[in-house]
Amino acid sequence: MLELIYRHISLQALIWAVVFLPLLGAAFNGAISVLTAGKERALYKQWTAFIGCLAPILSFLAVLTLFFTLIGFEAGTPSAITGPLFKWIVSSDFMIDVGLKVDQLSLVMALMVSGVGALIHIYSAGYMWNDEGFARYFAELNLFLFFMLLLVLADNLVLMFVGWEGVGLCSYLLIGYWFDDPAKAKAGTKAFIINRIGDVCFLGAIFLIFGVMKASGADSAVDIFNFETMGRYSGYFLPISTAISLLLFSGAVAKSAQIPLHVWLPDAMAGPTPVSALIHAATMVTAGVYMIVRLNFIFVLSPFALSVIAIVGTATAIYGALLALTENNIKRILAYSTISQLGYMFLAIGIGAFSAAAFHMIIHSFFKALLFLCAGSVIFALGGEEDIRKMGGLKDRMPVTAWTFMIAAIALAGIFPASGFFSKDAILWQAYERGHTLIWVIGFLGAGLSSFYIFRLAGSVFFGEPNSEVEVYKKVSESPISMVVPMMLLATLSALGGLVGVSEIFGGSNHLGLWIGDLIQDEISRAPGNTSQGAHLILTVITMLWSAHFSILGWLIYAQKRDWPDRISRKFSPVYKVLVNKFYVNEIYDLVIIRPVIWFSRNILWKVFDKTLIDGVAVEGSSRVIGVIGLLASAAQSGLLQHYLLYFLIGAVVVVACLAL
Repeated sequence: MLELIYRHISLQALIWAVVFLPLLGAAFNGAISVLTAGKERALYKQWTAFIGCLAPILSFLAVLTLFFTLIGFEAGTPSAITGPLFKWIVSSDFMIDVGLKVDQLSLVMALMVSGVGALIHIYSAGYMWNDEGFARYFAELNLFLFFMLLLVLADNLVLMFVGWEGVGLCSYLLIGYWFDDPAKAKAGTKAFIINRIGDVCFLGAIFLIFGVMKASGADSAVDIFNFETMGRYSGYFLPISTAISLLLFSGAVAKSAQIPLHVWLPDAMAGPTPVSALIHAATMVTAGVYMIVRLNFIFVLSPFALSVIAIVGTATAIYGALLALTENNIKRILAYSTISQLGYMFLAIGIGAFSAAAFHMIIHSFFKALLFLCAGSVIFALGGEEDIRKMGGLKDRMPVTAWTFMIAAIALAGIFPASGFFSKDAILWQAYERGHTLIWVIGFLGAGLSSFYIFRLAGSVFFGEPNSEVEVYKKVSESPISMVVPMMLLATLSALGGLVGVSEIFGGSNHLGLWIGDLIQDEISRAPGNTSQGAHLILTVITMLWSAHFSILGWLIYAQKRDWPDRISRKFSPVYKVLVNKFYVNEIYDLVIIRPVIWFSRNILWKVFDKTLIDGVAVEGSSRVIGVIGLLASAAQSGLLQHYLLYFLIGAVVVVACLAL
């Protein structure tokens, strides 16, 4: 089969096809959107859905072909480059190529992005069928996938930044997809602005890296931003590695919604539910984690930067889990869950466990995409309802949605043998073995909270007595086949995906860790191994029992004892109020940043500079001066010859006086 493919297409062309197929889909659907605006015809939607889904499917098949090709190489590392498609920037000082590279890390990421992305596209065909902007939606969704694939396959930092900015643009377009609703448009703007803060930091890091590479004496005829080139000169980054690492991490904090730039992600739930699934699972928020893992050779040079990453990740992991406990919007609960799970990934990066972070990122994409698609299925069936207090008892009406959701919930809770058990265990064990006891304790507590809030959600939505209106409940049915099939496939991955990273303690070989280990600094990519396998097994069992305990507790309370939460919230009213108000972070931003900026803009920039100086003095003042001159000139035009002779005489006297002086 592979031989047949390569008779007609080269390996390099296949790599480019992975990226450009979604772009072609975006162009096709964009054209349909423009040409058929206001013309709702089924034929247009059928072609839109066909091309919109075919592009990511073909992209995934191309990545799969590359995977089976490269793992067949017995000698050398499984990697391939396209070579420069063209010289993007050429000067006497430096050069930047447009080229792609497939290696162990980018190949795994491309499989995840294209595979999960393709399933979300298929799901979207059913979910968004009745939407007026169907073609525009698929054009933006395809474009989103293109930029994310460009980000993970780029062979240099500047091209990665193009993909980085592209996913930011597409998130703005898709979060504010229903832009005629001011609240939804505002959510898209909020995401765009906050991510620009991180992008400025990312750009600052790029400028510093450019300075280091020029000072290192790197050949200007070679792309100095190429990852391999940067890796060869990594020692030169040591003096300013902390500054570069912190700037890059600041970009990741915004993109991956970590404290304190996390506030855009819950509001991003204003977009269509499949968009939420794509942002949280396969694109956007994973970009920050991938970027740091890719540039690990810089981060390992700064223990201080790694400590900052570990602290922020640990704080975010527990913070996101706490906020999910009191949230009642089904999508926002999953948004806070994403913030928390990303915190675990950064926690792992901060302690040097890059491979564990990458493992959890891959597994998280499976179960989080499934959770959002199941949530979308529920919202679809209930006519747009998102409040979990108005749900319940849907297991009997939507059995496939209910049980696939339960598989994803078990994976998120980290209960054996679901995939999340292996990835979360890898992070917590690395934290304990490397001597970060406090981080392990907080991660352990976060695991219990994660189990509680996800089974709180499951119990409230699918079990117990229905809380929706009788007529609404009777009309509920399972979602269309185009939505059900992607959920079932993701349920399989959520259940079995962890097998790619099973550690030796469970009889596995940690295939994923070994696969990407060559790309990560050896001294920090693997645990020191000072503790026994017995200790590992004991801690793993304790953690799983802890998670299982809170899973059962969350399910029992919200499926059977729904009056308990109200009683507990009244008893612990101050704590509950803080959690409901999300620790008042948005209010603090509003008080400290937004209101002062608005006041300064209105009272200084507008009233003083714009209205008084620019309009009043520069524009209106100059016009008044010209007007006065005009009035004087017109008054002088009396039509009397005597007056003109007098003016001539006065002028002559003035000229003679000036010459005399």
